[in-house]
Amino acid sequence: MEAPTTPNSAVKPATGRRSRWTGAVAAMAAMLALGGLAWYLTQRGPADGGQGAAAAKGAGGRGGRGPAATVGVATAETADLPVTLDALGTVTAAATTTVRPQVSGILQQVLFKEGQMVKAGQVLAQIDPRQFELQLMQASGQRERDEAQLENARLTLERYRTLLSQDSIARQDVDTQAALVKQLQGTVTTDRANEGTARLNLGYTKVLAPISGRVGLRVVDVGNLVGSNDAAGIAVITQLAPIDVAFAVPQDRVPELAPRTGARMAAQAYDRTRSSVLDKGEFFALDNQVDTQTGTVMAKARFANAGASLFPSQFVNLRLELRTIKDAVVVPVTALRHGASGDYVYVLQDGQTASLRPVKRGLATVDKVQIESGLAAGEQVITEGADRIKDGARVTLPTQRPGAEGEHRGREGRAGRHRADGAASASASGAAEHGRRRRDDAGGAAR
Repeated sequence: MEAPTTPNSAVKPATGRRSRWTGAVAAMAAMLALGGLAWYLTQRGPADGGQGAAAAKGAGGRGGRGPAATVGVATAETADLPVTLDALGTVTAAATTTVRPQVSGILQQVLFKEGQMVKAGQVLAQIDPRQFELQLMQASGQRERDEAQLENARLTLERYRTLLSQDSIARQDVDTQAALVKQLQGTVTTDRANEGTARLNLGYTKVLAPISGRVGLRVVDVGNLVGSNDAAGIAVITQLAPIDVAFAVPQDRVPELAPRTGARMAAQAYDRTRSSVLDKGEFFALDNQVDTQTGTVMAKARFANAGASLFPSQFVNLRLELRTIKDAVVVPVTALRHGASGDYVYVLQDGQTASLRPVKRGLATVDKVQIESGLAAGEQVITEGADRIKDGARVTLPTQRPGAEGEHRGREGRAGRHRADGAASASASGAAEHGRRRRDDAGGAAR
């Protein structure tokens, strides 16, 4: 006999399934609600901050249309500005001499070392002097003989004059003797000249240095016959102190340089990298014509070269100081800008406004530029960030810090965001735990 079916046994499984679905939906709804609350709390701070930034942006720009740009400034100051001429120069010796013997003979000795420094008058070489000594002896003997004849002729002339006074001799004999005396005087003079020439040639057998400087490599050895017609000579001496630097001046700068020729203008010689000064000197000379091929005029500067830092045929960078502009108004080169209407600078007004000021530029150095008109010493000009501003724009300086109120609001905003993040995390965790418990309860009821 079958057991009777009751209504409660059929409804119970359906009721359990509905309870599980209801709990899951409720848990999902609670999690969504808590997530939305957390998003609202975390996004409200940045939204408020963005509105404040927008308000500050509108208030900081020109007429409320842009932000206040951060710029760098510098103060226009007065300085002595040197007017210089830079050129590429070639070191040239003040004097170069090829040492040649003045008499012909066998080279007997070489008394110098190649490359050594020599002084003017120093003996460099010795030529065999024996033939010149004999020539000197011969000239001296001839002179002595003629001098003796002259002395005898003078004594004879005195006797003739005494006899003429006594009317014991003819006047013609006296005149003939007087002419002989004069003839012998001329002969003695010639003999003395010949003797001097022989003595001079004997002295030329010692080859002397005509100038002081550095002697080059020897071009002839001992035992060779040398003479005054040898093109190479015995050696070449180059004067190193003082020494010159030859450089080209553009013809456009000649009117500025020519009136100051003869004045003391300082010159500096730099190495090829312009990193160190090799020597200091002065302007020396200016050529008298323009080179038609290059459009330049050659000039020279002279240096003492006490440290032997300059060497002949060396290339150097020369800087010549023409004059000095006293109390010139100068600003950094980054402050000067160029526009369609000319040069201008941005002047800082009241510490917060940039004002465009047309100026007239003058000379420029590596980091400074002269302002001839339009700017006074002591005014502040903008050197950085000028490409982001216009005339009348509001600016701020890197040294200006935000106010205490702004810092406090910033700290409060950061603290609120941290609290909101914590609350959102806690709420999400609670909702998840609540949903898990409802599912467990529903599962137990189904079982």
